[in-house]
Amino acid sequence: MQEEIDLMMEMAEDSMKGAIDRLQKELVKVRTGKASPTMLQGITVDYYGSQTPLSQVANVGASDARTLTIQPWEKNMLEEIEKAIFAANLGVTPMNNGEMIRINIPPLTEDRRKDLVKKVKAYAEESKVSVRNARREIMEGIKKAVKDGYPEDAGKKAEDNAQNLTNKYTDNIDKYVDAKEKDIMTI
Repeated sequence: MQEEIDLMMEMAEDSMKGAIDRLQKELVKVRTGKASPTMLQGITVDYYGSQTPLSQVANVGASDARTLTIQPWEKNMLEEIEKAIFAANLGVTPMNNGEMIRINIPPLTEDRRKDLVKKVKAYAEESKVSVRNARREIMEGIKKAVKDGYPEDAGKKAEDNAQNLTNKYTDNIDKYVDAKEKDIMTI
């Protein structure tokens, strides 16, 4: 029985780690008013009939705090990259000069910053729900094991471990969100 509880605990922790990973990926996409190549991370380009990540058809960089540059390896890809950026609906306009694409990142207004913070908090709440769901599943498994003959005091200890694990991951979520909120609200 102890092996089953340990396995459930491992599965719950993996699920909680997954929630943190998803949160981190979502937070990277939220722009903070500073140019960062990671803003374009999820964009795919039609490269000779197949969807290919932007980073595999061009060199993406930040020339300064407000400008991203995209230098395609093939000049005929400029138009496709432009289309992909428009389709991604990032709220930015690519400028094609025939050699490369520049994207100027406009400064965020106070209202836009507040909206982004709300968005970040919504992502955090989704992650916390995932963590709590993993906790609920393990708690149900422990209670079932106790009914099936697992010692009650060991069951209580396992429940405490599950709660401590949940608290650890919830605190991590709060730390990531606080850091991102600070980054967004910094002018």
